[in-house]
Amino acid sequence: MNIYVLMKKTFDTEEKIQISGGAIEEEGAEFIINPYDEYAIEEAINLRDEHGGEVTVVTVGDEDSEQQLRTALAMGADQAVLINTEDDVEDGDQYTTSTVISTYLKDKEVDLILAGNVAIDQASGQVGPRVADQLDMPYVTTITEISVDGEEVNIVRDVEGDEEKVQTSLPLLVTCQQGLNEPRYPSLPGIMKAKKKPLEELELDDLDLDEDDVEAKTETTDVFLPPEKEAGKVLEGETDEQVKELVSLLRSEAKVL
Repeated sequence: MNIYVLMKKTFDTEEKIQISGGAIEEEGAEFIINPYDEYAIEEAINLRDEHGGEVTVVTVGDEDSEQQLRTALAMGADQAVLINTEDDVEDGDQYTTSTVISTYLKDKEVDLILAGNVAIDQASGQVGPRVADQLDMPYVTTITEISVDGEEVNIVRDVEGDEEKVQTSLPLLVTCQQGLNEPRYPSLPGIMKAKKKPLEELELDDLDLDEDDVEAKTETTDVFLPPEKEAGKVLEGETDEQVKELVSLLRSEAKVL
C-alpha cells in the first residue's frame, strides 16, 4: 500500500508567541509537527505495518521544515519529501499548498492519503479536501477510526460530538481527528535510523510550476493576539444581593442581557 501523509510545521502554541507588525515573529519561536498531523503519521505507520507498503510524509515549507520531517521519519515513516517554496512564494495560502501537493502527487501511485483535520495555526481545514478535489479523489474528514480490507475501507468519523459510519474504497484521502490513536514518541533507535532515511527536497521548478500557478487566493490583513483576560470579580453580600449585582454587571458591563 502506497500511503502518503500531508504534514505541516506549525508554531508550538504552548510556548509564548510574539506579534510584530501584524505577523508572528519566527525568530526565537518554537516549531513542531502540527498535532493533528501526528495522528495522521501514526495511523499511516499502523496501516503500513498491518498491510505492508511504504509511508511517505510530504510537506510544503522552508528548509527548516526538515527538522519536523526527520521527526516523522524517527516515528517510523519510510521516506519524506520537502517541497521548498521559500524562494518562490512570499505569501501562500491553502490554495497554494494544496496546488503544490496535488501537482506532486498527480503522477504517483497513491492508495491512501492521510492529513490532519486542521492546522493549529490557521485552523482552516481546507488543504486535505482541496488536495482530494484537485486529484479527483474521494475524501472523508474528521475520522476517528479506519480499517482497510483489500480495496474496501470502513471509517468512523466525528460529527459534532456524535459519530457517523462510512464505507468507501481506495484510493482515498482522509483527515484525522483527535481520538484516532495515540501518536508515539520517536525512540532513540528511530532517531538514529531517521538520519539515514531518504529525504527528497524539491522546488516549484521541479514540479513545472511557477509563482503565478500557486498565487494565493486570499490575503491576511492582520494578525493579533486575543485580549488579556480581565481579573474576575467576587460578589459579596447575601445571595439575593449577589444575584442583583450579577444581573446588573451582565447588563451594564458584559452587555449580554
